[in-house]
Amino acid sequence: MIKEIVKDREFLSKPAEAATIEDVEVMQDLRDTLESLEDAVCLAANQIGSLKAIIAYEDGGRIYTMMNPKIKIAAQPYTAQESCLSLEEVTEVKRFRMITVTYQVPQEGNLVRRTKRFSGWTAEVVQHAIDHCAGKLV
Repeated sequence: MIKEIVKDREFLSKPAEAATIEDVEVMQDLRDTLESLEDAVCLAANQIGSLKAIIAYEDGGRIYTMMNPKIKIAAQPYTAQESCLSLEEVTEVKRFRMITVTYQVPQEGNLVRRTKRFSGWTAEVVQHAIDHCAGKLV
């Protein structure tokens, strides 16, 4: 279901709770909402009103989702200028050109752990969404 984008700074500042298999509906709402938005490349669940650690991001024309994402390795720092669907201003943030993320995906009624490496633009987008899960206003 497509949800409205949350712009309440107090709500967005709260760290997310761990997602469970019962949060698959939130993950689908996140995917549906991201697909409906023009010029959007990532969303975190708090941006649609759920304090669960779930993100969605676009890469190569496809939308992917992650539950409980955590950056395990980060290399090649740089400074980026980012905007956000939830906030009006552009923010300067530290990012990394290459990251390795652990996360979970639903599979046969359970959450299964995965690891994925990202670089370039996709790495930046994923870092932005993971920051939202931590309650960082980006």
